[in-house]
Amino acid sequence: MLLLLSHTAARGADAVLWLTYASPYSPGHPFSLADRAWMQWVEQQSNGRLRIRPLWAGSVLSADQSMLELRHGVADVGLITPIYTRGGAQLIRAQAGFYGGARTFLQQVAMYRCLSQDSPEFARELDGLKVLAVQGGTLPGVLTRTRRVATLADLRGLRLRAPIELLDVLRDLGADPVNMPMGEVYSALAKGVLDGVIAPADTLKSLHFAEVAKFYWRLAVPRGAYPARAMAMRRWLRLPSADQALLESSTQVWERALDAQTRAAVEAGESAGQLEHVHFEDAQPEDQQRFDALYERDSERSARELDRYGIAGLQVFQEAREIAHQITLTGAVQCSDRRHSAAAQP
Repeated sequence: MLLLLSHTAARGADAVLWLTYASPYSPGHPFSLADRAWMQWVEQQSNGRLRIRPLWAGSVLSADQSMLELRHGVADVGLITPIYTRGGAQLIRAQAGFYGGARTFLQQVAMYRCLSQDSPEFARELDGLKVLAVQGGTLPGVLTRTRRVATLADLRGLRLRAPIELLDVLRDLGADPVNMPMGEVYSALAKGVLDGVIAPADTLKSLHFAEVAKFYWRLAVPRGAYPARAMAMRRWLRLPSADQALLESSTQVWERALDAQTRAAVEAGESAGQLEHVHFEDAQPEDQQRFDALYERDSERSARELDRYGIAGLQVFQEAREIAHQITLTGAVQCSDRRHSAAAQP
């Protein structure tokens, strides 16, 4: 009987624990390739005891309600998009516009960690979730269907899909910006509902935008980092401590995979654009400088508007500007209060 009980206990300890992972993207999307690299690492490091069952292509999570859905347990782990959430993530949405000067994925992620560690509002907006990875990205440009854009003046009158932090900047430039999930942009471009989109070059291939848009203006549009992979806290708390430790250590693996896939996707996107006869054009320095000034002015305005929610947004914005200044000087991210630092390669 003792031998039988010990054998049963050993089998229980070695039993496979399955977790579901939900994403709105297809299995071949660059984000999903990074997700799959993370899944493989988790399985290898756990010797096959901890495994992930993926649910791709928006079958479970939506773009604008992903945080709420994950909190309610529709999946164990999921891709979240707080920058599209309609309510409850005011600071996380706004702070995505504070990253002028952070030009690489790793700089953006390190800056986010500095900002989130210094403001308790981030944790309040993420209540009920355990963040497993933060996502940055390559700097977007301006992709248009049929109209060549070579100056800021050319944006006037164009209906452009843009992230929420850019809407007022584009309005000031005479454009007609709208915010919508990226998954809806292809059809909107194909139908002529949109004249263009603010997007990185990887979307020319990953989202097939090269099929429906033919002009890419390389205006360097700042972009921010945000928590992008998370687990329902209720599920996290039920995990054995060893599994929690393993998933904690997987964060860097996941973020490095996202960085690598993002950079590779830009190269592939530009190649796909060339094959589809997309015309690429660089922005002139004076246009870039004027855009950067407008962007920073609007970001500060957005930060001040957070006061109505009782959020010290200006403090977060000012810290971001201090970090950006350090990036300009050293190429590395140094948290402004000096209590902690996060290095990132330029």
